[in-house]
Formats: sequence, structure tokens, C-alpha cells
Amino acid sequence: MKSRRYSFIKVGLLLPAFWLAAGCSTIDDDLSDCGNTYELNYQLRLVTNMTTELKTQLTTMTEVSVANALTMHLKDIFTDFAHDVDLSFYDTEGNLGRLQHDQHIMDANQSSYTLTLPMRKYMHLAIANIAYNNVVSLTNDEYSPSSVLQQADGQLTDGKEILTSHTTGLFTARQPMEVLSGVDQTFNVHLYMANSAATLVLDTKGHAFSDIKVYTTGFADAFYVRDSTYVYSETPPLVIAERVATDSKLLCFCSVNFPSRDAMPASVKTRAQGDASLWQFKVYLTKTDGTITETILDIDEPLKAGDLKIIKGELDDEGAVRPYNSTVGVSVTLNWNDAGKYETPL
Repeated sequence: MKSRRYSFIKVGLLLPAFWLAAGCSTIDDDLSDCGNTYELNYQLRLVTNMTTELKTQLTTMTEVSVANALTMHLKDIFTDFAHDVDLSFYDTEGNLGRLQHDQHIMDANQSSYTLTLPMRKYMHLAIANIAYNNVVSLTNDEYSPSSVLQQADGQLTDGKEILTSHTTGLFTARQPMEVLSGVDQTFNVHLYMANSAATLVLDTKGHAFSDIKVYTTGFADAFYVRDSTYVYSETPPLVIAERVATDSKLLCFCSVNFPSRDAMPASVKTRAQGDASLWQFKVYLTKTDGTITETILDIDEPLKAGDLKIIKGELDDEGAVRPYNSTVGVSVTLNWNDAGKYETPL
């Protein structure tokens, strides 16, 4: 059974009662006589298999060096530190529009804020670490059903959409809440990770090459916050797997993206019937003679939110990747140059 690590950020958000009396109508008024308070405790929960994956997949002295480099590379992804929080409170009737919106820079393990809310039922949506994510943005958030973490469009090259990796670990929560009159209340809001990471570790076996590019594909394009659902396109973009600097002979490439599907749709055939996998690595190795070898690695194990998946393999004489895991499917195209090239966007 896969073990998971839990880390917590606790943010105390005090919500003084909103009364219809003039003395309790705005955030700037004296609220000392307004009675009850409403407290929201935010817990950012990093539920991940990262430690287990690193310890079980990267075990030799050389591999441990790669594990250390990968841990540093992902320090802003698998984190229990919230830089920023975006808090929205929505109506639960009518058009389900937003009634109050607050954004704060935390840069700490805990902080406290004060604001006023009318006594009523709410749908509360919270997002952490969105401000500095260059690939994903929060859009259509004026109404709770349409609030979505939307991945940016990639750069089109030879008919293929190419996207850079996510730059932060994203966390979200949804919490129905009812603010009552005359009652001290505490609401506990748990934020969980919405993206994940995929890593390819390669032993070159001494084979010379002039260039290598690695991509992942097969992941969601968007995440609807209220319903906690992912959206998948028929032609998902290629996500650039960045090369991780290591002090060993092993090569390491890592992408950060939304999760894969948990299973293929019923309308899609199984691989035994000749179809594709849940997600893929695509490797393009340029040999010293200028020819390019394409290797596609098919992975049937879902990449879930909060998880890290490591695939290991080696290069053969033709520049193809040979995975060590026998469950990973492989297809190789030699002299792939004739099919066109993918250029990594700057």
C-alpha cells in the first residue's frame, strides 16, 4: 500500500458577525459590541506519495544523488507552504454569484485576517499558490459553478501544442457553510493539491548524442474548483519535461501538470485491442549523425493529484529508451526527422 505524508498549514480567519444594525455594517466600524465570531481554520494538506516514490525507485548511490536533485527541483511544487490564498464566498441560491472575494499574501505557515460576512448560507471556494503560476490561472470565478483553474494554451509547432510545466503546487478547497446569528462557529477548510509531477530517469550507457528533448502528455487541461472535476481534451498538449541538473551520469527530466485520467473512457479500446495509454512520455534523441529517434512510453497507471511518478530506463544503440518497468509500453521510430521536429518554446 502506498504511504502518504500529511503536512498542514493552519490559517485562522476570524469573521465577526454581520448585523443589520448600523454599528456592524462595514469592516471599518467598531465591532466590539457585535457579539459572536466565526472562525475559519484553513489546513493546506500535502497528501503525496513523493517520499515513498523516491525511496522505492531511486535506491543506488547514484540514484540517491538524482533523488536529492529532484527533491530540490520540486521544492515549490510539493510544499506545505502557501504563498498566496484566494478566498471566494458564493450565494447558494439564484445565479450562485460571488458575494465576497478576498486575496492575501501569506508567505508564512499561518496568518490571521478579519472581514465581515452577512449571516446566510455560502459556498466557499479557496485556492492557494495561484499568483505565481505562469501556466495556470483562475478564471470565470464570478460564479461558483464556473470557477476554474485553466491551463494556458501552448505554443503550436508543426501542428502540436507544446506547454511549459506548472510552476507552483496548486491547492484548492470547497466548503459549504452557514453563518448563524448568536452562535460561535468554527469551520475547518482543507485544501488539497490539484496538480502532480512525472519524472523520467535515464542511464545513457555511454551512448553519445547531440540533443535530447522529453515531453509528457495525456493530462487534464482544466480543473473546476467547486465540483473538483478535471477536464480532458481529445488532443492534450505536450508538456515540456525540464532537465533536472544532477551531479551523476544519469539524466533526469521532470514535468509538472494536472493529473491523468483514472481510467480510459469506455469508448476507447484497450491496448490489447490496439489503443493508447492513460499518459505518455515522448523522447526525441538527436544522434551525432543528426538523425532523431522518437520513443513513446505508454503508462497505464494513472498519475493522480498530489503524486509523483518516476519511470526509469536506459538508452540503446539506436538512441531508443528501454524502460526497466515491463508494464510500460514502448514504441520507437528511427529517423524520425522525416516526420518533423518539435521545437521547445522559450
